[in-house]
Amino acid sequence: MEVMTMIFESDPLPDIERKIQRILVNCSFYQKTPSIAELCLWTGREPGGIFEVLKSLANKEYIKWSPEKPEEITLIVQF
Repeated sequence: MEVMTMIFESDPLPDIERKIQRILVNCSFYQKTPSIAELCLWTGREPGGIFEVLKSLANKEYIKWSPEKPEEITLIVQF
């Protein structure tokens, strides 16, 4: 049980960030980048919320992403 606690304590991502990161990793297996519309559909979030999460993941250097080109998402860190 102590090991499990350590795993959860070391996880730096909130649930929604982890969920979107997982989606990006799973899509990368098929060499596909999901669109903002697909991320909205799969997470139940509005585009503004998706943009905030992508911005946060980019700031934490999990992805490369820019609001100027929102459909271009490059995965940097996979887990």
